[in-house]
Amino acid sequence: MNLFEASLDTNEEPLAARMRPRTLDEYIGQEHILGKGRLLRRAIQADQLSSVIFYGPPGTGKTTLARVIANTTKSHFSTLNAVLSGVKELRSEIDEAKSRREMYGMRTILFIDEVHRWNKSQQDALLPWVENGTFILIGATTENPYFEVNAALVSRSRVFQLKKLTDENLMSIAMQAINDRERGYGRFHVSFEEGALEHLVSVANGDARSLLNALELAVETTPDSFPPPDGSDIYISKETAEESIQRKAVLYDKEGDYHFDVISAFIKSLRGSDPDAALYWLARMVAAGEDPRFIFRRMEILAAEDVGMADPYAVAVVEADASAFDRIGLPEGRFHLAHSAIYLSTAPKSNSALGFFDALADVEKEKAEEVPNHLRDPSRDSKGFGHGEGYMYPHSYRDHWVAQQYLPTGLQGKIYYKPGNIGYESTIRDEVMLRREAQLEAVTEDLYKENLTFSPGDKARDKWVERALSGRSESLLSLVRKLYAGIDIPRYANVLVLNASHGLLLWPLMKRNPEGLSVASVKTSEQKEIIEHFSSELDKLLRPLVIVSDPKSVFSALEEGLEFSIVSGRNVLSRLEKDSEILSLIRERLEDDGKLALLESIPVLSSRLSDYADEKSREKLREAEKTIYSSDNPLTSWNKNELETRVRNIFPLADIEYVEEREERTLTDAALKGFYAQSYSISGLTESEFVSAFPSQTVKWSNTVAVIRSGFSKEKKNSSGKDWQETMMKTSL
Repeated sequence: MNLFEASLDTNEEPLAARMRPRTLDEYIGQEHILGKGRLLRRAIQADQLSSVIFYGPPGTGKTTLARVIANTTKSHFSTLNAVLSGVKELRSEIDEAKSRREMYGMRTILFIDEVHRWNKSQQDALLPWVENGTFILIGATTENPYFEVNAALVSRSRVFQLKKLTDENLMSIAMQAINDRERGYGRFHVSFEEGALEHLVSVANGDARSLLNALELAVETTPDSFPPPDGSDIYISKETAEESIQRKAVLYDKEGDYHFDVISAFIKSLRGSDPDAALYWLARMVAAGEDPRFIFRRMEILAAEDVGMADPYAVAVVEADASAFDRIGLPEGRFHLAHSAIYLSTAPKSNSALGFFDALADVEKEKAEEVPNHLRDPSRDSKGFGHGEGYMYPHSYRDHWVAQQYLPTGLQGKIYYKPGNIGYESTIRDEVMLRREAQLEAVTEDLYKENLTFSPGDKARDKWVERALSGRSESLLSLVRKLYAGIDIPRYANVLVLNASHGLLLWPLMKRNPEGLSVASVKTSEQKEIIEHFSSELDKLLRPLVIVSDPKSVFSALEEGLEFSIVSGRNVLSRLEKDSEILSLIRERLEDDGKLALLESIPVLSSRLSDYADEKSREKLREAEKTIYSSDNPLTSWNKNELETRVRNIFPLADIEYVEEREERTLTDAALKGFYAQSYSISGLTESEFVSAFPSQTVKWSNTVAVIRSGFSKEKKNSSGKDWQETMMKTSL
């Protein structure tokens, strides 16, 4: 029998069936697809419907909408229920549709309720007849059609999603039933105790069928007998309303959309740090009978993925709760579910573990990089191929750490782990960043290359970076801490770092000025790329402005009038006589209470290569060094006194402290050849004689660094240096 065929006595039908809308004007809800001007409404009114699939939860009007279409179309309307019918019934409908089309030119609309109940072969049997136009399909399903309906059918249909009805929609449907004299209770005076009808609407939870069934039970069981005489008063108390509608079973299918939607809402609430929402969605799942072990599994994933290093103990907490639940079970185990949910939702968040997947993507899309030679296993062939040679054992160094490269050569400078600034991770962030920068400063290429050939006694190593095996990184970190000790700048401060290199002096300042402008000058585009790569995780407005320029020229590239709270730099006065004018440029760009912070190496006070040469070559090297360190060489011709004079001419109150660094340096053949080409070819030695002049390639190197710090007032900004100093002295007196 046709699903929409009228019964002999419509009053014997349930209220929900009697009150089905017959036209679009009677249909309530789903304005997003049936509002005026909407595509579906226009198609129904013009009787130009193509194949469609209605998808939504029970009681939202899918079948009712099909009935409206049946009442308005000139096409023949046939129905099947996928639960009660199969291919046999479908073939019968196909034959009749073909006959109507051939004999009368009449189209057939086939409505299949619960279409997802048909298996793949049954849905496949329908496909050719939809494709050739024998049928116009209307499918109704409570399951996601993209998962449960044949993809070919979905691709040939428009999918309309119906939402749960709102409380306003349900209230309108209830009043429609109460006032309709033919199909509802308009012949009586139905009234409600305050809150009674609202209770029915609330518990119905968007399901019109559930509401009308409850309303029917409340109205027809209140009088002693039903129907009472026309015009009778029927009063529905709140107690009656509560008895008429029981709490609905939670709409939840462990295999369906609601399962995935609710667990998704739960996880997103935990990630979004909303404990109230997390407990609500947890309650939804527990009430529906979800497997608690599934919930714990998802929370354990979130503890590592979304809480991560911001609270490393989160994984342990969830694991402990899950273990306790296995021993305790329900119902008491719900405390452990709630405990984990509250802990995770209130924990600080960090997804820095996702860096692993960046690394995995590099592994998958790029050719495999070779393991650096110093990281290889030396137990088998260290003598033959030099595997493991040059590895620095961290426990032999202070703080059990030393800068050396652990990434392959082609990936040096690559960042996978990006520590956040929340929770536990904030306590390790600075140290991670500083060490990372120290590694870049101390080592710029692979320390060793594997020996591809071997001869007895051959110890050659290629492309050695001279500073790699030294304590250079440790010294750099110590100098940076000393340089910035006690420096306090506001969050909105502008900072400038000259000769920023790979950013070792830049990052500590950027931590202090999250709302200010950071400018860095670098010597090479490679250094610029590294700084920009390191800062790529920041918002674009918060990233540093990196300029490839010498320290002096950078000032002309800056916006006129731009001033800084602090100007920092490293070795910006290397050619003191020529570079000292940079100090005036810095002073012009400092704010009234601006600060200067510079690190300057003093070559004349550093070790010299002749100190480590054999006796045979030492005198020749010292003669060469007289020229190298002569007054004609702007890099080496100045000393501490000259530095102090130049600095205090511009910054009279500058504090200058000298730090002597002592470190082990390895003088590789490559490094020595570089020294020879740059300066020592004047020694009269050949290159090979120069390289062989150093019996020990590991030496104790001394280097003196000036730590220059100053904070001052710019009241006499245009005074000469001398006047400025006299003014400051008088003021102090």
